[in-house]
Amino acid sequence: MQFDILTLFPNLIRPLLAESILARAIDRGLIQVQVHDIREHAEGRHLVADDYPYGGGGGMVMKPEPIFRSVEALLTDSEPRPPIILLTPQGRVLTQAVVRELAGHRRLVLVCGHYEGVDERVRQHLVTHEISIGDYVLTGGELPALIIVDAVSRLVPGVLGDEAAPDKDSHSAGLLEYPHYTRPPEFRGWPVPDVLLSGHHAKIERWRRQQALCRTWARRPDLLRHAPLTDEDRRFLGQWIAGLPEDDT
Repeated sequence: MQFDILTLFPNLIRPLLAESILARAIDRGLIQVQVHDIREHAEGRHLVADDYPYGGGGGMVMKPEPIFRSVEALLTDSEPRPPIILLTPQGRVLTQAVVRELAGHRRLVLVCGHYEGVDERVRQHLVTHEISIGDYVLTGGELPALIIVDAVSRLVPGVLGDEAAPDKDSHSAGLLEYPHYTRPPEFRGWPVPDVLLSGHHAKIERWRRQQALCRTWARRPDLLRHAPLTDEDRRFLGQWIAGLPEDDT
C-alpha cells in the first residue's frame, strides 16, 4: 500500500511516521509513505504557494498551480489513476466503512489543505475525493492525512500482529469495543471480572459481545440502528435496558 502526502509542512508529518506500528510497517515494506513538499512546485524566488482571496476576506488561500504540479509529478499515464483525496471539513466524514473502501486501493494521494483552504479549481478539476475526519475545523490537513494513513494501514495484511484484530476494533462490527483488562487481577480494590479469569472461552466471548452491546447502547445508541444484530443480541439488549436479570442458560 502506497500513500503520497502533499503538504506545505512536511515536518509536521515525518516524526509520526518514525514511531510505533507505522514505522514497523514501513521498515518491513508493508506500506510506503512518501511526503511531498508542495512548495517545491511553486514559482518565484520565495516559492509562494498561497495568496489573498479574490473578493476580499481574511486569511490566505492555497494557489492551484503548485498543487496541480505536485500531483501531476506523481502520476504516469501507464498506471491507473489513484484516488486523489483532499482533506477538508467539507468532505465526506471518515468512518470505518470509508476506511475499508480506501484500503481496497493500492495507492492513495492525500492533499493537505491549509489556511482558509484551497483554490476551488483544485476541488473541481483535480481531486477525486474530499474527506473530513469530523465536524470541526483544524489548522490544516496534516493530522487528518496521518489519521487516514494509520486507519487504512491497520487493514493491510501483516501490519498488525493479530490478523483478526481489526475485526474486533470499535466500529468494525458496527459496535463499540468491549472493555479490556490486564494484570494485576485486582488494583486498588477493583477486580477484573471473574469471567475473564475463568478460562471458559465461550463464556468470555459471550460476555465481550454483551459488554459491546451495552457500551454501544449507553454511548452511541445511533450505531445500533445499522449494526448487524442477532436475535440473541436483541433479546439481551431488551432485558438489559429493562433491568431484567440475564438468562444464564
